[in-house]
Amino acid sequence: MQVGFIGLGIMGGKMAANLQKAGYHLVVHDAQREAAAPHLAAGAVWAESPRQVAEAAEVVLTSLPGPAEVEGVALGEGGLLSGMRPGSVYFDLSTNSPSVVRRLHAMFAERQTHLLDAPVSGGPRGAATGKLAIWVGGEESIFIRYKAVLDAIGDQARYVGPIGAASVAKLVHNCVGYMMNRAMSEAFTMGVKAGVEPLALWEAVRQGALGRMRTFDSLAAHFLPNVYDPPDFALRLAHKDVSLATALGREFNVPMPMANLALDELTTALNRGWGERDSRAAMLLQEERAGVEVAVEQERIREVLEREAKK
Repeated sequence: MQVGFIGLGIMGGKMAANLQKAGYHLVVHDAQREAAAPHLAAGAVWAESPRQVAEAAEVVLTSLPGPAEVEGVALGEGGLLSGMRPGSVYFDLSTNSPSVVRRLHAMFAERQTHLLDAPVSGGPRGAATGKLAIWVGGEESIFIRYKAVLDAIGDQARYVGPIGAASVAKLVHNCVGYMMNRAMSEAFTMGVKAGVEPLALWEAVRQGALGRMRTFDSLAAHFLPNVYDPPDFALRLAHKDVSLATALGREFNVPMPMANLALDELTTALNRGWGERDSRAAMLLQEERAGVEVAVEQERIREVLEREAKK
């Protein structure tokens, strides 16, 4: 199979190299031709434009900085749309806007071609080692047909849902990560300023309940199934703990806006009469504000966790 790859930067270059190692014949393009040098040396063919990539390949992958670059490659002069044949497939590996992806999907569908959003997560190290999550949105039958191509660049290619769903999942993942960075920097600086040596503090907290848990696993016990009774840890006790932490921050003049937001949320939940419910019941307040209800059958959650445990 001839595979086209556009965008040979920090992530894309490594993913393209792994496709070559897996035996795929590549036709490549990048805004900087020198980025393609190692791939050309390994047998790839250079294309002067995205259109030439599309004309030569059955399936095309792009790894680009953002929506503007994806639109330029897809729709610009000499772009992919002008060169793709009916039945050909385009996976966008970029972190993109769901609305942009959906609009492009409609335009490609008019040409009888398939566009799927397939953002990746794992960073440069994951791109080099093939330890990447790849979330895919679009036609599931196309995902299944070309999953082997995705498996050559990542070890966790997963179908998420209709077009744009994968981009939503990627934005949720990245947004949570940077929010956590902000929260951790806030609480950690409070701990250091309160007199704990940084390495000792890090060693201590990473062995706690939160430190030992995969980031999103905590959602499975209460938030996903919408079950907050009986509590694992009562909300009134969580309110006490965060009150003590913010008081410590004030004692040492450490600004703690996120901690105070969390305390406000717990206080509101406490005033709802939820003190004896699980502390995660405060998450229901955000569901109310967003106008959504999260409630997944516990058996479905168990099936996912058991399937993951077998890998």
